[in-house]
Amino acid sequence: MPHPFELRKEITLDATSEEVWDAIATGPGIDSWFMGRNEVTPGEGGRNGMDLGGHVQESTVTAWQPPLRFAHRSAEADDGSFMAMEFLVEGRDQGSTVLRLVQSGVLGDDWETEYEAMAVGWDMYLHTLAAYLTHFPGRTAAPVGAFRPGAAAPERAWAVLKEALGLPDRLTEGDAVRLAVPGGAPVEGVVDYLAAPAFLGVRTADGLYRFIHSGPDRGNVIVLGHHVFDAGAADVRIERSWKDWLAGLAF
Repeated sequence: MPHPFELRKEITLDATSEEVWDAIATGPGIDSWFMGRNEVTPGEGGRNGMDLGGHVQESTVTAWQPPLRFAHRSAEADDGSFMAMEFLVEGRDQGSTVLRLVQSGVLGDDWETEYEAMAVGWDMYLHTLAAYLTHFPGRTAAPVGAFRPGAAAPERAWAVLKEALGLPDRLTEGDAVRLAVPGGAPVEGVVDYLAAPAFLGVRTADGLYRFIHSGPDRGNVIVLGHHVFDAGAADVRIERSWKDWLAGLAF
């Protein structure tokens, strides 16, 4: 049975209100820290679109007050489910900004699993937003995504991923690492997000690399959601290399 929900998150960011607005309310900005490839048509009534591997999710902009408030809402499905997002931006002294988000709507039958996944997922994505604004200000990224359904249970998948990436068995947030990148030489980086065995984030000089395991309740899907701040990264061969790499892992 569909179930109404509301999820709230808040984060203080080392960026101005205008910088935060560009990150949350423009396609290139959202591409630099969130999921998929995004497009935003400015203004109330505009289109908000997210392409996740060919599956496009659309919503309508319901509030547009730069740089203070941005909201959008999906259409209602046959079962009554829908999703709404609201971002509230509040500038603070010394150039910092508080971002508050409210995600609400109606979820389907498996609403508890969906709600938990969104709650923990937002922690990782907001951390990525902070990393983007802190380490790559004024730049935008090429999003690189790949999916591997039915990969393996979390612990096994975690071990396989670390080995394939050339990472040590023991990892701690803040560790310096060398990351094996498909089609190129290993790059120096730092583990900037770690919630084993579900989330691994590595920050390098030109990218934010994100490895996500959905968990057994959601099909043991491994998701790559990278943000590469390199002029050559728009080449589709880079995404193809990561997709081939993920498909070739032996679980």
